[in-house]
Amino acid sequence: MVNISPEMVTILMFGLAFIGILLGYPLAIVLGGVAMFMGLATMGETTFIIFRMRILSLITDYVIVAAPLFIFMGVMVEKSGIAEKLYHSLSIWLGGLRGGLAMATILLGVILAACVGIIAASVIMLGLIAAPAMLARRYNKELVCGTICAGGTLGILIPPSVMLVFYGPMAGLSVGKLLMAAFVPGFVLAALYIAYIAVRCWLQPSLAPPVPVEERRMPFLKKVNVLLTSMMPPLLLVLAVLGSIFFGVAAPTEAAGVGALAATLMAIAYRRFNLDTLKETALYTLRIASMALLIGACASTFTAIFLKLGGGDVVTDMLLAVPGGSWGAFILIMFLVFILGMIIDWLGILFLVVPLVTPIGEAMGFDPIWLAIMICVNLQTSFLTPPLAYAIFFLKGIAKPEWGITMAHIMRGVIPFVVLVLVGLALCVAFPEIILWLPGLMIK
Repeated sequence: MVNISPEMVTILMFGLAFIGILLGYPLAIVLGGVAMFMGLATMGETTFIIFRMRILSLITDYVIVAAPLFIFMGVMVEKSGIAEKLYHSLSIWLGGLRGGLAMATILLGVILAACVGIIAASVIMLGLIAAPAMLARRYNKELVCGTICAGGTLGILIPPSVMLVFYGPMAGLSVGKLLMAAFVPGFVLAALYIAYIAVRCWLQPSLAPPVPVEERRMPFLKKVNVLLTSMMPPLLLVLAVLGSIFFGVAAPTEAAGVGALAATLMAIAYRRFNLDTLKETALYTLRIASMALLIGACASTFTAIFLKLGGGDVVTDMLLAVPGGSWGAFILIMFLVFILGMIIDWLGILFLVVPLVTPIGEAMGFDPIWLAIMICVNLQTSFLTPPLAYAIFFLKGIAKPEWGITMAHIMRGVIPFVVLVLVGLALCVAFPEIILWLPGLMIK
């Protein structure tokens, strides 16, 4: 066995992982392979014990069971067809405003986030529903693309969020409190998006003209009825899931089970449920959950061996030595998460960063719930910043030739929304109660 200094361990493990990722190998294989190589080289057969313990700990964690249940719920909501009805009702109310359809897209993204929570599903649904409507009314293509990508990515932050389900056990934090803490920041981001659309369309009216009156003419009472009937099912679903957590009736795992059942009943009510739908939903849930658990197991083992070999002390010393004290270290952490988001999947970032950052954040005096949500808000940018940028590729993948949307349109369109996420981070720093207020009201 080789004796390697902690500094060399840090350089080798992260260097090899970075090279493997740039070469295009799957994240789980890269992290697991580097961990196995370094472990066998320095610790011998102890490496297999660490692998076994980490994998067993992950697959037997009761809270993690909520992740596949939330995924199942989201896919079933997608199959139910509520998105089309919601967008139609929102466009009736907001279509008369400049940029009204773009605002309706963000609002639909918020509602889908609270029901679906799967980035692929949200971006694809928004793209297929909202893009044709906006392009048909001569909306600016960059604005259309940016709105769809930004609105679709809210699902990973606004509860129920699979990201927070994984974050809680890794950091030793209450998943219920994390879910509640993410609510207001998610709404703040949505408000910033809508405000940006409103201001920009007011300054440049040609970007997003209002929908003609004849296309949205409807008696007031009928408009109210259309809005209420389209809004009630998703609101009841959110209340069933998050209300039970907030009032202490159920833990996140039980609430996720309730949500999965409620989403299935919703699909039945909308006459979209059949054996094929159930099979597709179950297979998609299995595929996504298996991928997440594989990445989690390999990344968790990578972190465990890294810490065992003393790499954690190197990272801690580096962060504490940054000029500016605790806030200097915090800015460096946020910067590293932002950069990692360009090249690594969000799940891999969590399993790599959280075990290292959580104890350092507590030592620097930061509230762990606040720091956790700051990292999760920061990770919103990972879906919008190339070269990884899932939201960009999801939208490009479904864009029809007649839309005339290019990769350049999408990339230019997301830039203002990336800036708005950074503005949201600054607001959460200036006003930490944005994050901490709602968890403080929870019934234990």
